[in-house]
Amino acid sequence: MSEEQQDSIVNIETPTEIATNDTEYIGDKTQPTEEILNALNALNQTTAQNGHEQSPAQQGNIKQDTPSQEAPSEWHVLREKLREQPHDPDGWNKLVDLAETRGEIEQIKQTYEALLEVYPNTSSAQIAYLNHFLSPGLFPYAEELFRRFLRSSPLVDLWKFYLTYVRRVNTSPASREAVSKAYEFALSRIGQDKDSGDIWGDYIQFLKAGETTTTWEEQQKMDSLRKVYHRAVQIPLENVERLWSELETFENSLNKITAKKFMSDLSPSYMQARTVLRQLQRHLGPLFPPPPASSSTRPHLYLPPTPTFNAAERALVGAWKTYLKWEESNPLEFEDKDKATLISRIQGVYRKAAIRMRFYAEIWYMAFVWTNSMGKPEEALNILKSGMEANPTSFLLHFAYCELQESRKEHAEVTATFDKFLDVLRAELDELEIRVNSANSSFTSDGSGRVVHTGAPAGNGLGSLEAGTISNNSSFATQACDEKPPKVKELSDRRQEYGVVWIMYIRFARRALDLKAFRSVFAKARRDRWTPWEVYEAAALMEYHCNKDGGTGVASRIFEKGLETYGDEIEFVLRYLGFLISVNDENNARALFERVITAFSPERARPLWERWARYEYQYGDLEAAQKLEKRIAEVYPSDPPIKRFAQRHTYLGTDAIAARDLGFAMAARQPAALGSTSTLNSIEKRTDSLFSLTSASHMPTSQPPVKRTSSPDYKRREGSARPDFGPPSKRQRPSSPPPRDRDRERWEGPPRRRFGSPAGWERERDRELQHVKKDREDDKASTLPTVISWFVGQLPSPASFDGPVFRTDDLMMLLRNAVIPSATRRATPPPTPLPPVPPPVRTSTGGGRPPPDYGPYQGPGGGTRGGRRY
Repeated sequence: MSEEQQDSIVNIETPTEIATNDTEYIGDKTQPTEEILNALNALNQTTAQNGHEQSPAQQGNIKQDTPSQEAPSEWHVLREKLREQPHDPDGWNKLVDLAETRGEIEQIKQTYEALLEVYPNTSSAQIAYLNHFLSPGLFPYAEELFRRFLRSSPLVDLWKFYLTYVRRVNTSPASREAVSKAYEFALSRIGQDKDSGDIWGDYIQFLKAGETTTTWEEQQKMDSLRKVYHRAVQIPLENVERLWSELETFENSLNKITAKKFMSDLSPSYMQARTVLRQLQRHLGPLFPPPPASSSTRPHLYLPPTPTFNAAERALVGAWKTYLKWEESNPLEFEDKDKATLISRIQGVYRKAAIRMRFYAEIWYMAFVWTNSMGKPEEALNILKSGMEANPTSFLLHFAYCELQESRKEHAEVTATFDKFLDVLRAELDELEIRVNSANSSFTSDGSGRVVHTGAPAGNGLGSLEAGTISNNSSFATQACDEKPPKVKELSDRRQEYGVVWIMYIRFARRALDLKAFRSVFAKARRDRWTPWEVYEAAALMEYHCNKDGGTGVASRIFEKGLETYGDEIEFVLRYLGFLISVNDENNARALFERVITAFSPERARPLWERWARYEYQYGDLEAAQKLEKRIAEVYPSDPPIKRFAQRHTYLGTDAIAARDLGFAMAARQPAALGSTSTLNSIEKRTDSLFSLTSASHMPTSQPPVKRTSSPDYKRREGSARPDFGPPSKRQRPSSPPPRDRDRERWEGPPRRRFGSPAGWERERDRELQHVKKDREDDKASTLPTVISWFVGQLPSPASFDGPVFRTDDLMMLLRNAVIPSATRRATPPPTPLPPVPPPVRTSTGGGRPPPDYGPYQGPGGGTRGGRRY
């Protein structure tokens, strides 16, 4: 929020203040309140006592000179801002500085309580808060805070602060037992932490300082010390080596014979702890970077920022995940009898991770999965609740929580969770829409100077169309909100994600309750203006598959109702058409196609034409297919006739015309470049003749051209990124139509992101020919002699070779660096080796084993490191 906006919020006046400052204010026409009448009576009495009355102008001047209220302080302004935007670490640090500078204890309480509500278990803030209540008169409040904070804190510095407080208030010899219990309590919670070595050392010194009067007490003291030492040296602490040295001295001072036995028994565990400590230091180094410099004398409070998922943050999350998995692998090799210690150690690690990475749902989910696998469902449930509180818009945590509660038969809790989650996402969409509308002005001016509103929702283009052969049911008669949100990329993506929640909601209602509950949830979704078309499709298919009594008719009515709102969404229309085809409803499918095909421009309507053409080619008669081709040729005059003809004669991606008659298969088997002029000319002639018949269409202009057209077999193996707009049917039938992308990609080139115009054929053909000519020009300078060209032409194709592939660069480097002894002069030292060159990539699509790697050994995993996927 800008300073001007803040000032405007601060300076807002009430109607009473406006009346006070404005002498011409007329006021409300209703009766004055009793408070105003009493104030006027008191004013009249004062005036009468003075013996004169003031003029209205004088009264107005007095009222104007008296300020109505004091301007809010900087602390109050910043506090209001943090209520609106709570996840602002710098703002909270500044608020703490303002409260600490002012020194008012109530304001300090409000500041730290508000901060810890947003960032719970932040030990630096908790310690700074506690420091204000360590005076003798404030100890009860400090102890109340300790009880709150220590209950769930896994952080060593807070426990150190607590032990310091305990030793401060328990100074008498009679209270040594209370101090010892406090140490044991702290070590049971954080004793496995690497940074708890100082607490172990302080506890040992505390035990050593104990006074004894009898031999029995002295023996008890030595036994207590030995137990604490033995526990400490088996933990990877920062000072484990010093503790081991102290233990050795301690045992030798008592009995050298027993000392040797004790040390030999503990030596394997101590060596394991030392080894794990080094690994632990490598893991934790990047996880806890040094805090930034503080702008004040007070230390900077580290508060986790909200994620932006840049490269550094993704690397940090990956490092945390690696560390957590390493801890789960039991590097200290605890035995089954010590399983409780292992669980306690990993619990502490996950708690620290959840505090440090509070706004990363993936970390919370890992903690939930591990805790649930340990047979602690209640703790796992609490982890999900805490994670959802920290991340109210997390799909991962909400879906996991709903599934867990559904498995526990807590259906009311699942319903409440879905409703609350949808409310949060709906508010987020509303806020995003406001930002979009403010960024893009809602008004624009046309050529004549008139102001035209551009924010009105576009029609679906089907308002004047007939209702079709499918009748509407009265249960789908109305849509609560006809206004459609603006079409912006970010808003559309968020809307689709919002629709996923509705789909999961209706899935839960159907499987956990019944179809009636599912229809009730779908009815609520239909009244939501942010519901996308995917919800309609999911509901229709659910009716079709789960309703055994008339499900097809209900599904068709849902599709038809969705068509009224989403008739301008080409994907929804394709899904509806594919559904009618899959249920063998030819009449309604044909009627739908004829209704909607004129509502779209030719560029957008191409997938509709192709989807219906596939159906006609496979299941219609020849006359109907030829009539449809004639209509398509009128809409797309640039399409070559051979394209449609060949598509009529393909099946399951097998295109014999392209492979055999147009030479795609032969072109794919040719080598990329032979260096021969004659061979290059033959390739160019074959390419020219090929693209004179057909070319790839609708490829985005930003996509780089390829040197060779992929073979049909290769394309069939690779598949396509284009979705199949036909919905799944109840069961797979042998005669089901093939995916729409396989029978088009022979003629339309690689998969495209959007539907282009027929002019893309000509552009792609020109690009391909220019690319071939460019290769020919590049090879002119390296023309081989005739004999060598003939010899190269006789060699077999590289695809036929499946033997070892030598890396020529490494071989030449080996020969270059070889030291050959000479009797006449001293051998020169080898030159500095160049960095290794990666092995060549096999471009052949044929079979055969992969080429071996003759490069230097890269260690486990081949020297590669898998990146984190998102």
